[in-house]
Amino acid sequence: MSPYVLAAFLGGAGALHFVVPGFYDALIPPFLPAPRVWIYASGVVEIVCAVLVAVPRTRRVGGYATAALLVAVFPGNVWMAVEPGDVPRWVALARLPLQIPLVLWALRVAKRA
Repeated sequence: MSPYVLAAFLGGAGALHFVVPGFYDALIPPFLPAPRVWIYASGVVEIVCAVLVAVPRTRRVGGYATAALLVAVFPGNVWMAVEPGDVPRWVALARLPLQIPLVLWALRVAKRA
């Protein structure tokens, strides 16, 4: 799969953290302070990963960074599935298995770089 499509996906997702941050509220467990800081920070990291993946010279690092990011945010997806807040439960549950192909895609991009 194209690294450019992955970069566009990451960039779009990262931008959504700033456009509709409320959607991501359910991802942040209540024991973490300052939920919006986590939301904005993860948006920045997604955008940085998008840039790294899009540039051939940094693609390998970007692919591995993206895989690590996707693994790092997985507990938030689990939290959202347990306590979905305003997000429909089916959306929260659908996010869980989607992480696997996304991680594999990022790793494939890194290995082919």
